[in-house]
Amino acid sequence: MNLIFLAEEGAEEHNPLIPEWIEVVLALVVFALLFLALKKFVVPNFEKTFAERTTAIEGGLKAAETKQAEADAKLAELDRQLSEARHEAARIREEAREQGAAIIAEMREQAQAEANRIVDHGKAQIEAERQQAVASLRTEVGTLATSLAGRIVGESLDDEARQRRVVERFLDELESSPNGSGAAR
Repeated sequence: MNLIFLAEEGAEEHNPLIPEWIEVVLALVVFALLFLALKKFVVPNFEKTFAERTTAIEGGLKAAETKQAEADAKLAELDRQLSEARHEAARIREEAREQGAAIIAEMREQAQAEANRIVDHGKAQIEAERQQAVASLRTEVGTLATSLAGRIVGESLDDEARQRRVVERFLDELESSPNGSGAAR
């Protein structure tokens, strides 16, 4: 029983709601030491880590902005090049059309010139053949006319100069008559 009595005596002396001053001082010293240790060793590491993260994030943002600006500039450059390429393609197509039209016109001109040359050659050939036919006919008509004239006149017109004069006179009369029958009237 002594024990219970002593426990009750000690309980009266100490109030559990009021801390003892030694515990308060000890708690303040431990808190101060812990605060100083955290401030000296842990907080600078946290600050350093936070600063590094902030720098990394800001650097990443700046790099992202730079990359975005570069991408926008490249996109604008590609759009400009594409536009220039389209204009160049349109210009080349137009030049090709113009060259095609020029080639067609030149080929038509060459074909027309060739056709004219062929027609002129044909006309010249026909004229040469006509001249040859006229000369041949003159000779035959002259021979026939001389032969007939010799029979009519009753003398021979074998003399070449006389024969030529008679033939020329006959052909001239034949050509000058309006219906081509001349002396046959």
